[in-house]
Amino acid sequence: MTADSQTLTVGVLALQGAFIEHIVLLKRAAEEFPTTSNTTAQRPRFTFIEVRTPADLALCRGLIIPGGESTAISLIAERTGLLEPLRDFVKVQRMPVWGTCAGLILLAESANKSKATGQELIGGLDVRVQRNYFGRQVESFEADLDLSFLENGPPFHSVFIRAPVVEKVLQSTSSLPATGNVVTAPTKRPTDAPVEILGRLVGRAQTIRNKTANAEALGAEGDIIAVRQGNVFGTAFHPELTGDARIHTWWLQQVVQHSRLTQGV
Repeated sequence: MTADSQTLTVGVLALQGAFIEHIVLLKRAAEEFPTTSNTTAQRPRFTFIEVRTPADLALCRGLIIPGGESTAISLIAERTGLLEPLRDFVKVQRMPVWGTCAGLILLAESANKSKATGQELIGGLDVRVQRNYFGRQVESFEADLDLSFLENGPPFHSVFIRAPVVEKVLQSTSSLPATGNVVTAPTKRPTDAPVEILGRLVGRAQTIRNKTANAEALGAEGDIIAVRQGNVFGTAFHPELTGDARIHTWWLQQVVQHSRLTQGV
């Protein structure tokens, strides 16, 4: 099986987690994809596949790593021979990749509060994330986010389920501390692309941790819940559970732009 040069194949890693929900919204996003004329002649053609093997991954021009259990996803990827191809896809080939929740953890170069059983990271984002920042699953919540990269429409209604946050943007991964509950990704080809902060959650996180805090006292910064570095995009929340395809549409535009620049498609 080979990829059609006129069709963009986009994969969703389907080892564990909410991969079906992503494919549903990707299909909707493809239908809503903006065109530059009154016809659909210039509308890109997409194929969406579930990725479980290196052969599946080799077909893809972009990949989503869904939410779920990051440790389980990494263990299955390692056992099926997919972990190193994923690292090459992200950090050597520099293909467009988006990770949501657990996917953000896997795409980080460093993660705190990793389980004692160990976890491998893919890497690609020069950030350190903290797992389960907001607490247990019973402390999951929803919030309306103002995301600067979504130019039109109302705030994005988001779902946070045992979500991580980006606790630090890293200047270098070579000097990361080797502590018992911090895991780091293996070094691959470095990138000069800066880490861009694309979304923050104002007030909610600190209010959960400090019951005496309030939004006014916390200021306008808030916790980092969306970042991008070059080809890699990560969100701490679950857009696939909202029914709102705007982020999926925006990300498909990044995939199309990358393919036109690198492949002429």
